[in-house]
Amino acid sequence: MTAYKDLSREELLELKSGLEEEFKKVMELGLKLDMTRGKPSQEQLDISMGMMDVLTSKSDLVCEEGVDCRNYGVIDGIREAKQLFADMMEVPKDNIIIFGNSSLNVMYDTVARAMTHGIMGSTPWAKLDKVKFLCPVPGYDRHFAITEHFGIEMINIPMTPDGPDMDLVEKYVETDPAVKGIWCVPKYSNPQGITYSDETVHRFAKLNPAAEDFRIFWDNAYGIHHLYEDKQDYLIEILMECKKEGHQDMVYKFGSTSKISFPGSGIAAIAASENNLKEIRQMMAVQTIGHDKLNQLRHVRFFKDIHGMVEHMKKHAEIIRPKFDAVLGTLENELGGLEIGSWISPRGGYFISFDAMEGCAKAIVAKAKEAGLVMTAAGATFPYKKDPKDSNIRIAPTYPSLEEVKQAAKVFVLSVKLVSIEKLLEEKAD
Repeated sequence: MTAYKDLSREELLELKSGLEEEFKKVMELGLKLDMTRGKPSQEQLDISMGMMDVLTSKSDLVCEEGVDCRNYGVIDGIREAKQLFADMMEVPKDNIIIFGNSSLNVMYDTVARAMTHGIMGSTPWAKLDKVKFLCPVPGYDRHFAITEHFGIEMINIPMTPDGPDMDLVEKYVETDPAVKGIWCVPKYSNPQGITYSDETVHRFAKLNPAAEDFRIFWDNAYGIHHLYEDKQDYLIEILMECKKEGHQDMVYKFGSTSKISFPGSGIAAIAASENNLKEIRQMMAVQTIGHDKLNQLRHVRFFKDIHGMVEHMKKHAEIIRPKFDAVLGTLENELGGLEIGSWISPRGGYFISFDAMEGCAKAIVAKAKEAGLVMTAAGATFPYKKDPKDSNIRIAPTYPSLEEVKQAAKVFVLSVKLVSIEKLLEEKAD
């Protein structure tokens, strides 16, 4: 295919005319397609329905500690649930606390605790003149929403194929005591699907922060969410690396079963050093009498162990892999060689990241909406919803049916083509 930038103004206008006719026909279909969020589809939720049957009125509801899971007790999670999470998060079970259904809630609480009470005796963040967080971009919008909510200044750190730009991370963390944290989705990152390289993880573990209360917020949301059995990314375990470097207190690691079992009724956990966990338990004792132990027991009885969880994730992959392949195939077939966009083919996770020509993302999302395709707002993958290049678009293929995903991909590439031609025509007019 000839790159659009190499076409004459007349050729672009002729191409535009044909694409507009095509777009009109699509609009007449009255499509209603939703790719706004990375939600599991109904088919994915259905494969966990057996979890509803593992506990009945006749079930033994006593956990390994000997506590009746219907009652109070075991504030930081039942032992068997800790073991399941320990295997999933690749840490010893003594380094785990089990919470409720949402890891985002745990992250919010972790920032809130630091704001009100500080970390391990340091000044509460709310009493400081300035608190800053590093934000690898493009990244997860809900991470950024938490820090924005607390008035924390966010600093963009560009992502590379190996993870965040570690030269910049080191510079900020090691020279500015106001930098208190960094958001990370280290495996199959949201939205690019990048997994941090060994060197990147090693450099994180070796950080020497200017702030004693600096913490890495390591959200391993997609740790076992592979798309392909024969092509899987590997991520070094951060807690152990930090311990080797004598920095065992520097990281909070988060995980959940939100996209493994039921997003609204899963289990979330934090993994951290004993010093960190001791402080968290003290505050939890004030905050709650305990989380839902019946749900913890339900998950353990359903999955049994990490092997059961891994087999379950293969079923998820069977459902969503064709959707990813459909989008990636359409992008390659329709946009390959045109030089009006680039994308990464992820090996896992929930998203495909698309970079349009500079200044085109918002217009592409708006154009797609005209044809009935609603997408994540352009700019959402950056702090303050401000993409400095207005180029990144997050594609979320999991929720719609395969047929809808195929339709959505066609609408999307058509929108990309039309907006890109408009942009090039403007440039040629100048």
